[in-house]
Amino acid sequence: MQPAGPEAGAALPGWADQRLAAFQRHLAAERGLSPHTVRAYLGDVSSLLEHACRGGLTGLADLDIAVIRSWLAAQHAGGRARATLARRAAAARAFTGFACSSGWLAGDPGMLLGTPKTHRHLPQVLAREQITAVLAAAAAAAPAPAAAPTVSRPAEVAGASASTSTSASAAEAAAAIAWRDVAIMELLYASGIRVSELCGLDVGDVDGERRSVRVLGKGGRERVVPVGAPAARALHQWHRAGRPRLATPRSGAALFLGRRGGRLDPRTARRVVHARIAAAESVPDTGPHGLRHTAATHLLEGGADLRSVQEILGHASLATTQIYTHVSAERLLSAYRQAHPRA
Repeated sequence: MQPAGPEAGAALPGWADQRLAAFQRHLAAERGLSPHTVRAYLGDVSSLLEHACRGGLTGLADLDIAVIRSWLAAQHAGGRARATLARRAAAARAFTGFACSSGWLAGDPGMLLGTPKTHRHLPQVLAREQITAVLAAAAAAAPAPAAAPTVSRPAEVAGASASTSTSASAAEAAAAIAWRDVAIMELLYASGIRVSELCGLDVGDVDGERRSVRVLGKGGRERVVPVGAPAARALHQWHRAGRPRLATPRSGAALFLGRRGGRLDPRTARRVVHARIAAAESVPDTGPHGLRHTAATHLLEGGADLRSVQEILGHASLATTQIYTHVSAERLLSAYRQAHPRA
C-alpha cells in the first residue's frame, strides 16, 4: 500500500470534510496558530483520514490509536524525515484532542501516541566580524542619509521631460530600497525577530525614543523587543526618507514595503538577506533565521541570561532557547582548541 500523505489527493467523505473545516476554525481562531501551521496541520490530518478511510473507517468515532500508528508507520516506510513524523504526530494529537472535546470521540487516542525524537542540529551562526562585514557592506551600498522627499516628485513638476522624470524616479526608488535593506539587516540582527514578524510590523510598532519594536509573534503573543542605536538610526532613515518614496495608497500602515508599495513579503525579505550577505566577502550564506540564531548566540556570549533571550526571541518554552547554550559552548570549545598550545 502506498504511504498516505497530503499529496495523495484522495477525496474525503462529507463527514470528514466537515470535521476538518471545524478543526481549521479551531486552530486559527481559538489556538491562534499561523496560517502556515494551520495549512500543515490540515494537510497532516487530511492524510490521516485518507489513510483511515482506505482502511475501512466509516466514521470518526472508530478512529483509534491503532489506525494512527498504522498511518505513521506508512509515513516512516515512505521515507519521511523524523521532523516531519514528529509534526504529523503533533497534528494527530491536536486533532484527536479537539475531536474528543467536541464529543466526536469517546476518548482521546492521541494521548497514547509517542513523539518521534528529532535530531537537533546546531544552528548556523555568523561570527561577530562576519556580521559586522555584512552590515558594513549593506550600509556602503546605500546613499548617504538624506532628507525626506518633498511632496512633488520630478514626474509631477510641470515641464519636466518624461525621460528625466523616469530616471529620477528610478534613482529615488533605488535609494529607498537600499535604505530599506539596511534597516532590514540591522533590525533582524539587533532584535532576533522572525522574518514573518518583521514583515508584519506597522509604522506605529516602532518606538524611536525607547529604541524598541512591538512584535506580534506566534500564537498571537505580543512582545516588546529592544534594538540598538545602529538599528534605530537605520529604521529612522528608512521611515523618514526611504518609505515615502515607495509608499502608495495600498501601503497602509506597513513599515516595510516592496518595490510597488505593498507590504514586504517574507520571500522578498529572504532574498534581501541572501543578497546582502553575498555582497560581503568570505561570509557563509545564511537567511533571516541564521541572523536570528546569530543574534541569540551573541547575546548569550555577551553575558545575557537565558530567560532574557527567551523573552527577546519570543520562545514559548525555555527548552527551545537552551539550544543556544550548546552553540555557545561549541564555539568556545572550538576557539580553545585553536588558541591553546596544549589543547
